[in-house]
Amino acid sequence: MVLLHLNFFGQKKVLRAITSGDITIDAKFNEPIWEFAPIATDFVMFSPDNGKPISKEKKTEVQIVYNDDGIFIAAKMFDDEPNKILKEITQRDNFGTSENFAIFLNGFNDSQQDFRFFVSAAGVQADCVFTNQNGEDYTWDAIWESTVRITDYGWVVEMKIPYAALRFSTKKKQTWGVNFYREIRRDRQSYTWNFIDSSINNESAQSGLLEGIDDIETPTRLFFIPYSSFYLNSNTSQKTQGEYKGGLDIKYGISDAFTLDAILVPDFGQTKFDNVILNLSPFEQQFTENRPFFTESTDLFQKGNLFYSRRIGETFLEDFEYESTLNTNEQLNEYPKSINLLNAIKISGRTKGGLGIGVLNAITERTTVSIKDIDTDQTKRVLLEPLANYNVLVLDQRFKQNSSVSFVNTNVTRNGQFRDANVSALVWDLNTKKNTYNLSGDFKYSSINNFGKTDDKAGINSSINIAETSGNYRYGIGGKFISKDFDSNDLGILFQTHFHSLFGNATYQILNPNKTFNTFTAKLNLYSEFENKTGRLQTGTIKLSFDTTNHKNNYLGYNFTVSPVKTFDFYEPRSFDDSKFLLIPESIRLSSTYSTNANSKLAVEFNPQVTFLNEKDRINTGVYINPRYRFNDHFSLSYEFEFFKQKNNIGSAQDYDDLSVFTKRNITSYNNTLQGKYALNHTMTFNLSVRHYWAYAKNKQFLTLLDDGSVVDNLIYNKNIDSNFNTWNLDLSYSWWFAPGSQISVLYRNFNLSTFTQGTDFSKELSRNFSDAIKNNNLDHIFSISIRYFIDYNSLKN
Repeated sequence: MVLLHLNFFGQKKVLRAITSGDITIDAKFNEPIWEFAPIATDFVMFSPDNGKPISKEKKTEVQIVYNDDGIFIAAKMFDDEPNKILKEITQRDNFGTSENFAIFLNGFNDSQQDFRFFVSAAGVQADCVFTNQNGEDYTWDAIWESTVRITDYGWVVEMKIPYAALRFSTKKKQTWGVNFYREIRRDRQSYTWNFIDSSINNESAQSGLLEGIDDIETPTRLFFIPYSSFYLNSNTSQKTQGEYKGGLDIKYGISDAFTLDAILVPDFGQTKFDNVILNLSPFEQQFTENRPFFTESTDLFQKGNLFYSRRIGETFLEDFEYESTLNTNEQLNEYPKSINLLNAIKISGRTKGGLGIGVLNAITERTTVSIKDIDTDQTKRVLLEPLANYNVLVLDQRFKQNSSVSFVNTNVTRNGQFRDANVSALVWDLNTKKNTYNLSGDFKYSSINNFGKTDDKAGINSSINIAETSGNYRYGIGGKFISKDFDSNDLGILFQTHFHSLFGNATYQILNPNKTFNTFTAKLNLYSEFENKTGRLQTGTIKLSFDTTNHKNNYLGYNFTVSPVKTFDFYEPRSFDDSKFLLIPESIRLSSTYSTNANSKLAVEFNPQVTFLNEKDRINTGVYINPRYRFNDHFSLSYEFEFFKQKNNIGSAQDYDDLSVFTKRNITSYNNTLQGKYALNHTMTFNLSVRHYWAYAKNKQFLTLLDDGSVVDNLIYNKNIDSNFNTWNLDLSYSWWFAPGSQISVLYRNFNLSTFTQGTDFSKELSRNFSDAIKNNNLDHIFSISIRYFIDYNSLKN
């Protein structure tokens, strides 16, 4: 097998595309051109037995032709048991339990970024942008066509990928990087046309070559996506209200390499709800981005990890988020749930010299909150957030096919003399020619202008990592430094400052199956973190983990983490200058994950965990269980249950009158989630998503934090600050992609508003809290219909 790897490494297969007229995407291959187009074949296994040639019974043949509109792909997946081909129907970008075929395209052939297009045996599309740094990003969606057909010799797929879905140079003679991928799901085996050696940490560099695309005259890339939405809102505190919304998205190809996206009068009313939790930590909860504009084609903007898009049009979950600004005689009379986004644009692309350019700009509206004077009964409006402009600029230079250096700048400018913020970063990712060694890191500088209201500040944040990235044995070392005044939170998210860290890791993995395992990986991670001013240890951990897959494709993983010495938490006390600290005892954490083969109709994931802390009766326990049942190719259900309990946790009482007051408490949480899918076909699905989350904190003993980080009994403080957080969300939706890029979606949503109570008695029974969460007088009901229609300027012109 070693000789086979040496033979494959460095070789690039070549496929030549030939010109064609119009092609009907029907998976029948009736056009004469398919009789003459060159064929790519002789696939090689990528996983699990890396390098093994595909069997004759599963041979795969792929052809490519092109015209001025795009490229066309014909693929034949031979299978000696076509009745066993798995073909579960899912939503877009969800592979489910299904066979898959894909084409990987790199229009610049720079070994850095692929556009990947997948089609399942059920006809479901998936697409992503792949980079070696970030892997596959499925938030990117393109407009393209595909059709599949099951045959007596296997299954076939025909695809059309318009040039608008790709990025490439303006050269008359194009040479692209290309690879083809096939997954035989029932055997959990994947194959590629050009061999990808899994011992080398650069998949894109191991693509083949696509030649023959010459003298193309691409059409104007201008697309309009108008939308219209209707919302019907109802709850017990107000009459049923209807609301119409309309807007427009525009996509314009400035060139074959650069694209402008603009969103005018945005509507995000049908985006997925946030999985809110009871958060007693000193840090905010971080949410995933669900708005399409901020998830699609944003890989450039993630350079340097400075962009947290949820800052733009920020959402407020509870009215108590404003209460810290009120006087004792004031109360909130009316408050917004979010800051509205007025418009946004982004421009992204890459020059033929490898320079990637990304610009994102968004504007949010001036937002006020109504406050009532209890004594005079008068109300006033107070500015919550002025008109604000958010901007991100990225320059990313690639070179030597596998390295890059980037400059990133984020800027927030608020109208008038309000806080402005600017952060700049230099980011590098350098690899040796054969991807054996990697040197990566960054240097960031932030500056805040408060216009004299508070002190202006500036800070730095820098890191460096050196790693060996190929072979069975891999290792890395690195370090990080963040100054106290570094602040990227106006357009990014950062939890901790004023520390420096040192870390290292070592990994062993098998590259081909052995007698026991299909895959096996062992990792050792060492991490230490120190407060800058005092040099006290904030974190010190040793983590050993094992990840395995057996020959039945069941997964089993173990994690063992030990913190062998006491550490110091400078954030939990919440002092204004982070000078106070809390002693954290030594601990041992054990966890494991077992997951059965997902091909089975019933698949189960089970994840128990326990943490022992070196204090009397202080322990954290948790369990996660996820059974999934596939009734047939159309219908499936998934249930998740998660329980977590912190016994005798010690934390801040969060009383701003006295920050030295701490509490010993039990924190318990339950998370129940049900997901259901019924697919009529690959373009039309019904989806159900239900979540009930309940958590509470019961305080057992109040404490006083001493200057040495220890705590003693506090016999004076007696406030009731027990917390109960109880929330419910239900989404029932219907989605129909009635044409490429065009969708009708219908959503019924109900959720509860009154979720948080503090300082009152509450039930500690799960059934009682579940009943309270779904009481009709607590629920908001929203029914909405949205229609989005994709219009190609060229079709409109003709």
